[in-house]
Amino acid sequence: MADRSPPVLLEACVVLGASRDKLCEVSQAINTNGSPDRLLLEPEVLHVLAPPFVGRSPADGAAVRSRGRRRRSFLRRKREQPPSAVATSPQACGSEDLSVPKDIDLMALPQLCFPGGLRVTNEQKDEQFHFLVFTDVFGNKTHGVVMQCYRPILEGMTVLKSLKFPRLFSAYSFCVISKYPYFTALKDCLSCLSITLRSCLLSDMEARVKEFATKLALVPIPPPGQLHLMFTLCPLTIVLPAREDKDHPTIDLDLHLPFFCFRPEQLLQERRVVLFSADWARLTLVAESLLLFLQPLSWQQPYVPVLARSMLDFVMAPTAFLMGCHLSHFKEVATETDDLVLINIDNGSVSTSCSETLDLPEIPAAAADCFTQRCRTLQIHFDLHQCPHASCTGVSEQRAKRRAWQHDLNLDIQRITLELMVNVFRDVSSHLNYEHRVFNSEEFLKSRQPSEQLFYKQVLETHIFHLFLKDRLNKKIDDFARLEHSTRSEMQRMKAVVEVLRRPTVQEIQARRKSSSMGTRVSTRRGISLPDLGDDHTTGFKRNPTLTGIIASDHGGTSKPRSSRNVWKRPSVSPYIFSLPPGVLAPGNPPEPATLFKLPDFPASLSFNSIQSYYRELIRLLGKAIFSVQNENPALLARFYYLRGFISTLCWRRLDALGDFQNLYRTDTAIFPTQLVTRLVDSLHREERQQADRQPELKRFILKVRTENEKPSAQPDDRVKKFKLPQKRLHQEEFVRCVQECGIVKDVATIHRLFDALTDDTPISVPGQPKQVVPELFRVFYTLWKATEAEAQDYNLPPEVIDHLDNSECVYKVSLCVKTSLGVGKIAMTQKRLILLTVGPQGFLEITKFRDIQEVKIASASFLLLRIPSLHIKTCGSVKVFEANLKTETELWNLVVREMWAGRNMAHQHKDPQYMTEALTNVLLMDAVTGCLQTPRSISAASKLAYFDQIKHEVPMMVPKMTSETLKHKINPSQDLAEPQTVRALLYTPGQLTSCDSKSEMNPKLWVALAGGKVVVFDAASWSMQQYCIQVGASELNCMMGLVREQVWIGSQDSVIYIIDTQSMSCNKQLTEHRHEVTGLTLDPRDQHNSQRAHSCSCDGTILLWDTASLKVKRQLHLSCDRLCSIQVHDGTLWCRCGDCVVELKKSGTPQRRVSLADDVQSMSSSFSSFIIIPERGQLWTGCADSGELCLWHTDNPRRPRKRIPLPGGSGVTCMMRVKDQIWAGCRGRSGSQGQSGGQLLVMDAESHTVVKELQAHSDSIQTLCSAEDRYVLSGSASRDGKIAIWKVE
Repeated sequence: MADRSPPVLLEACVVLGASRDKLCEVSQAINTNGSPDRLLLEPEVLHVLAPPFVGRSPADGAAVRSRGRRRRSFLRRKREQPPSAVATSPQACGSEDLSVPKDIDLMALPQLCFPGGLRVTNEQKDEQFHFLVFTDVFGNKTHGVVMQCYRPILEGMTVLKSLKFPRLFSAYSFCVISKYPYFTALKDCLSCLSITLRSCLLSDMEARVKEFATKLALVPIPPPGQLHLMFTLCPLTIVLPAREDKDHPTIDLDLHLPFFCFRPEQLLQERRVVLFSADWARLTLVAESLLLFLQPLSWQQPYVPVLARSMLDFVMAPTAFLMGCHLSHFKEVATETDDLVLINIDNGSVSTSCSETLDLPEIPAAAADCFTQRCRTLQIHFDLHQCPHASCTGVSEQRAKRRAWQHDLNLDIQRITLELMVNVFRDVSSHLNYEHRVFNSEEFLKSRQPSEQLFYKQVLETHIFHLFLKDRLNKKIDDFARLEHSTRSEMQRMKAVVEVLRRPTVQEIQARRKSSSMGTRVSTRRGISLPDLGDDHTTGFKRNPTLTGIIASDHGGTSKPRSSRNVWKRPSVSPYIFSLPPGVLAPGNPPEPATLFKLPDFPASLSFNSIQSYYRELIRLLGKAIFSVQNENPALLARFYYLRGFISTLCWRRLDALGDFQNLYRTDTAIFPTQLVTRLVDSLHREERQQADRQPELKRFILKVRTENEKPSAQPDDRVKKFKLPQKRLHQEEFVRCVQECGIVKDVATIHRLFDALTDDTPISVPGQPKQVVPELFRVFYTLWKATEAEAQDYNLPPEVIDHLDNSECVYKVSLCVKTSLGVGKIAMTQKRLILLTVGPQGFLEITKFRDIQEVKIASASFLLLRIPSLHIKTCGSVKVFEANLKTETELWNLVVREMWAGRNMAHQHKDPQYMTEALTNVLLMDAVTGCLQTPRSISAASKLAYFDQIKHEVPMMVPKMTSETLKHKINPSQDLAEPQTVRALLYTPGQLTSCDSKSEMNPKLWVALAGGKVVVFDAASWSMQQYCIQVGASELNCMMGLVREQVWIGSQDSVIYIIDTQSMSCNKQLTEHRHEVTGLTLDPRDQHNSQRAHSCSCDGTILLWDTASLKVKRQLHLSCDRLCSIQVHDGTLWCRCGDCVVELKKSGTPQRRVSLADDVQSMSSSFSSFIIIPERGQLWTGCADSGELCLWHTDNPRRPRKRIPLPGGSGVTCMMRVKDQIWAGCRGRSGSQGQSGGQLLVMDAESHTVVKELQAHSDSIQTLCSAEDRYVLSGSASRDGKIAIWKVE
């Protein structure tokens, strides 16, 4: 959260107008020459009112409230003083008028507050409002709301009063400036001020404005979330809405205003855009709305929504910009400047300054049509909404209903515009390499339809798209990412289980044909999304044709349509473009209803004591609110802590403020104001530091703030590279990087094999030097790979073929037309089978499924006097052998089929679909290698990639029957990484983990902790990856625990317990009470459905008992030991594993029973690696990392083990857990073929104490186990394997 300045509503209040002296001159001139005829005056700054308005003492407050000063122009006062006087005069430095915020340019402000000039009129006009946005060189924005009102110019000038003088009026502007875009709220505030000013004399105006500004300076800004603030400024009640989260902007305007005018797609291209309107107020409101429509893209070019008459030269800027001018300057701007996009807000017309036709690339048609159709569902007329409802009986009720309607409408509009952005940019992530931060823009453009390429080419060159790429490469979890993930099709979700090469599935081909037959132009290479909006005939919008000429709006104007497409018809929604049903919020669940907190009434007297009393009353109300939500709503509780801490800071109650900020840090770190708290800590007096030292928790918090502040801030990696083919020879490491960057394959071992294949017959220029790949060879290989990929996208399968294939099947390779034993045709390969595309009417014949192959070999076929090699495939259940005369392709197809056969067997035996994907990758790499080498040794080189065909001869392919029957599935949590990672912890959370008041059903989840603080989340219903990845600190993670309060607790080696919110999938809470590595988390099994109390432990022996509702420590224990490794609670008793012993603690925290290693094991320098308590039998099971046996102890006699159970083939127990009446133990297992220990999983009967199952689980040691509702056991392995096995429990 931005906390550079105090988060209060008012930054400054500036009064502008003509000076008294100038008005006297004008009055005399008019008396002499007659009535004014559009007389213009130069506006000046009259008063600058900026907080603080009161000092810390009553004397200071009285000085500030002095009203006896003569009104003089601020600028004139500066001019009359020499520079030295301004710099040295203490009166100047202390003047209230000179306390100007540094971000406000007072020289330009008069022109912006009077953009049409300051006029003297002979009639009084109503108040008029317009809105300003100031942007500094760093892109920081300040916002202003301006009210113009007219006052008699002779008021108070008794010397000049005369009945013969005409009654003249001059305009004054009151500009309220804020760091926050509360346009509606500030307009309401100024409307209240206008009532006060109507009844006051000009001489009292300054005092009334100062009183008004002082009140606004007392209003804090609500922190991000669902807590809105409300205050009364007579006669209105005004609401300050909070932004949704720290990544969302504050929205306090009517987002539907642009829908009355035109569509916003021109902004995606960063053109030089100028908005025009006859109403100054519309310019900023429409411009701000359009920029909000672009989220998550952020406009970074010059932005001046209101240009005064004297600022028209700004439109000559050579860079892209977004500016606004009065409609009267339209011709002047259009004729003097070329290459501008001119948008008339008043009639919705769009044109260019260089020609009559508008040459803007067309936004992708399918996304545009979906956006237009969604707009039709919006109800943008409040009066129509109110028709069936009762009439409002008061102004407050009317405003409340209007505000609620506008809030809901704004949410709908944000959802629809976000859908548009997702539909336009959904496929960008498919062309990103996250590890090397590369975007392959050329391949992305090639994947677009020809009619869309110009649009994307221009967008890809913009700065806003570059920033968008940074967020995607940083894997930012924002609304775009959530919506893109939640709207994936079933096929895309299935592909997420394993890394799938880019080939169109049968389902995608059918969808493409269907959309083509319906006349919708859709990209054939887009990802499928959820279709079907349903019929909604709500009266809405015409589709404005924005592609050529000047565009007509709903309000009239001219139009020059280029084609019949400019006449709106209800479009057929493409199955490649998603759209959610009306009323469904896109990013996820609907937001929680906002809570309104009413601030106290402003004090009648704005003295120092009165303001302090106001703050004390506000603190009292916040304390009452905190008590009411203490155990019910942690999110709301955090917002109240934030506000009370900030108000306490304003009252100089620093220790109270730090206490609230400490509770906030524990409750929600997402809104923690780091810089504000750092300044608060630095400002502590010595007495306050001494008081803080006497409070241990507060002392630790202050130390943490200082420590974090001293650390160098980690700079995010903002690099975005475009992929370029190499220009020099590549060593193996450089070759790995280039292959990963271009998106061919990620796996390092596969790339090493590819390197060996490409350098198979490459001569070594210098003996002893490593081989290299020349850039020409890499370019040919890359070109062939992409050409094959493109051909597969465009390959048109006959309908009779599609009918015989599964929806998920893809065609990966097709041969030339050859003669086979089944007839003449082309052999096609999918991931499941070989098929023959025959020339005759039949069209389709299945050759074999890979799972049914018995033998593949090359045999010779007689032809005249020649022996021609042919491919022979023998299939189970078939007497006939399939024979194909593939000519020069015979050897390659032999390699291909054998590799797919071996990969299919591996995938089936190990229940791991990734083996099939790897085999497919190897096959396509073989194809590209043989194509680019074109040498006699190309087949030999390609054979180096036949990994599965080779290892089936080196290691046994068959998995033991017991393992195969028990193993259900395998998943790879490191699928998006170049190399497998160690699975450090697993946690299964059932669907009931979500609270009962949730608006949607939640599938069970599997939480996986990987190396480096990464957490990956799988949907446990489909075993597809749901979230990748949540970064939880930077250290290794040791343990996880799920609570019913929509939380997952994670213990880390950096001594912090991180808390992930299961709804937002964000880590916004941290518990920092531990001083050392957190090694264990546990709940009492009797309290699992309530989860009110939890225990945590750290390696130094500290044990903390937590109240999970308040996140406060209820009790602290300390166990003296070398290292505390884990804890468990059974029957209310705490058991601790301390390396060489297992200790039972009394309720007082003192040891009650101790189980130590057996003497023979102690001599081996071993330690307990895990333990299990079975309280109903009085049993304690223990395992050691370096001992191939389990020890069974009786809890009443812990001196020596009651029984020792030898483990078959085990070399040490790494983890254990109890499931039903079984003990599952993860072991290092037997050594593999290369002398490396594998992972063995043993299942023992807890009653008979015998091993009932011996499962060969992983190729590396098992690191962790977890149970899924006692139906499945999940095991995670170390980095050589890095996979998770899912086992059935019997």
